[in-house]
Amino acid sequence: MSDTASDLERAVKRGGETTHRNTSTSAIGEAGAERLSLPVIWAYSFPRVGLGIMGILFAMYLLKFATDVLLLAPAAMGTLLAVARIWDAVSDPLAGYLSDRTRSAAGRRRSWMFAAAVPMGLTLVMIWSPPLWLDPFWLLVWMGVSLLLYETASTTFFIPHGALGVELSPNYHERTRLFGWGHMIGGIGMALGLASLQILQGAEDKRAVAFAISVVAGVSVTAIVLYSTRLLPERADYQGRGTNEMRKFVLDPFRNPHARLLLVMFAIETFGGASIALLVPYYVEYVLPMKGAMVPIMICYVVPWILLTPIWMRLAKRFGKKQVWLFSMLLTASAFGAIFFVTEAGPAIWILAFMLGVGGGCGSIIAPAIKADVIDYDEFMTGERKEGAYLAIWNLIRKSAGALAAFVTGMVLQFTGYEANVAQSADAQFGIRVLFSLLPASGYLIGALVFMRFSFNESEHDAVRAVLDERAAS
Repeated sequence: MSDTASDLERAVKRGGETTHRNTSTSAIGEAGAERLSLPVIWAYSFPRVGLGIMGILFAMYLLKFATDVLLLAPAAMGTLLAVARIWDAVSDPLAGYLSDRTRSAAGRRRSWMFAAAVPMGLTLVMIWSPPLWLDPFWLLVWMGVSLLLYETASTTFFIPHGALGVELSPNYHERTRLFGWGHMIGGIGMALGLASLQILQGAEDKRAVAFAISVVAGVSVTAIVLYSTRLLPERADYQGRGTNEMRKFVLDPFRNPHARLLLVMFAIETFGGASIALLVPYYVEYVLPMKGAMVPIMICYVVPWILLTPIWMRLAKRFGKKQVWLFSMLLTASAFGAIFFVTEAGPAIWILAFMLGVGGGCGSIIAPAIKADVIDYDEFMTGERKEGAYLAIWNLIRKSAGALAAFVTGMVLQFTGYEANVAQSADAQFGIRVLFSLLPASGYLIGALVFMRFSFNESEHDAVRAVLDERAAS
């Protein structure tokens, strides 16, 4: 560790004199380039269109679909969601470990992405189209099995896909550009998801419409993942550079001081915010009440979430990723805190939805870019490339917190007297308001206070890259 520390100290003193070489000499196509072409960015980002359609329905309507259409008990469905997310979190490290160690002509990431394409599409259809003849017990079993299979398939795709995004460029600001473009392209999927949500909400036979939407989305997801993965380049020089020791795989992200701080922050923030999407339909229908306005309110959120992306990219380059993301956390915490006091239709909910879109869009761009920088610090410390390890451990923390939040949400709805499709009691409304506003406000505020201690900035990243380039050259 003393050698790496002295390497970094010398690089910092040089003040950036070392120019980063283009590290793509032994890579496939443009992977590892300092500047990524738009075709590569599009190929990487395009799966977010198909996955965004069902992502909106999963996040905002699956719980309500289960309680109000399938007539499952909130506590039972909340428990299922919690178990599925825990399994998803536990399976992430295995997917990351195998992906880091894979050697394949198709690439250590792309081979897993190809394998996940068809199972993801099939399990999407299973979740949204349980057979009509199932009794309540077997319906619950069907939903549980479908969720577990989907989470397994999606982990097989998302962990390698996220790791590949880290590898595409070592450049500090190019990563923000990559994830910024991905954010905007993903907005297409979000818009289609909102349209699907509007159709599903207004349908008389919601089960039939859910089946039709899931078939279209499942086929689209499979086709897009197969096509975009075939187009993507991948670094051949990173194959074989993951650790063979499971102990190091698990512990190194905690030994990295910058990653360790992010882990704490993500756990707090995710637990606070995981109930938001689950409760949007409940809050809009039973607290405001503005049932028919849910999609327009979400559009008010989505517009700044997408359109402000170029501004966040410029601000991050000018003021630093940390400062911009910190501002968005505090803005988001303030908006959620204010929502607690909004209990009727009026202009306040529209203004606050817009503010949440402003803050949420920033985090979706900056967070993955900062994660990528922190993974470079691991290579500086260990000499290994463990993108899969870092993304898996981050997801383990984030999804475990989300599972706990889903379980708490289901229990709160159950024990405050929630009843499907009727006006809710004062206790049930109060429970929804607390979970939808005060819980996420607290999570974002405490997360921001923790994030204030984050210190890995552009100059330190440049110094790390200079050391890594020197090692590669020698």
